[in-house]
Amino acid sequence: MNKGYEVEYCNLELRFDRRQVRSFIKSLIQEGYSLYWNESESQFIISIRTGRKLVKLKFQRLGERYKIVGDYSFKDEKLSELLEKMIGDTRGHAIVKRFRDRQILIENIMFGEIIRTVEIVGVDHKVLYQKNHSVTFEEMVQAFKNKRAEERAAVLRLEIDYELATLHEALQRQDEEQAAASKEKLAVMRVEMLQLEL
Repeated sequence: MNKGYEVEYCNLELRFDRRQVRSFIKSLIQEGYSLYWNESESQFIISIRTGRKLVKLKFQRLGERYKIVGDYSFKDEKLSELLEKMIGDTRGHAIVKRFRDRQILIENIMFGEIIRTVEIVGVDHKVLYQKNHSVTFEEMVQAFKNKRAEERAAVLRLEIDYELATLHEALQRQDEEQAAASKEKLAVMRVEMLQLEL
C-alpha cells in the first residue's frame, strides 16, 4: 500500500438492490477483508477492517432497495477499487478526491462516468478533463428508460403519506409547532413530486 495514497468519497448517490449488496460483500471476502455486517429495518451496515482502521459503510433501506449514505475516506487502494466498481455498476454519482503527495485529483462522476477531472497542486488548479455536454439520442433514450425517477416517486409517495398522518395527529393534538413543521416538509415534498412527474 502506498502510504501517500488516500481517497475521499463525497456526495455519494448510489442505489442498488440486495443482490448487489451481497455481491459487494462477496467481493470483499474474496479480497481477504475481515468484515461483519449488521442489519436493521432502516439500515444495513458493513464494517470492514483495513489494517488498524475499521471502516463502516452505511446503507439506508428504501423499500426493497438500498442507498449508501455518508462520506468516506480510505487509505486502502483495493477497497477504493471495489467501491469505484460499485459506483460504475450502479451508475451512481460521486465526487472523488485522490490525495497523493502534494497533488489532489478531483473527479466528478455522474451516472457512473467521469464528467470532469481537476488537478490541484499547491494553489494552482487545472481542468484535466471535461466531458462534452452534448446529449446523444442514445443518452436521451437511456434517460427515458431510467427507472430512478419512478423509484424515487414511489418512495416519496410513502413519505408524503407518513407526513400527512403526522400532520393529522398534530392537528388532533392542537400541536401548532409540529403541524407547521409537517406543512413545511409537505411543501418541499410536493415540489419534488412535481419535478419527478415532469
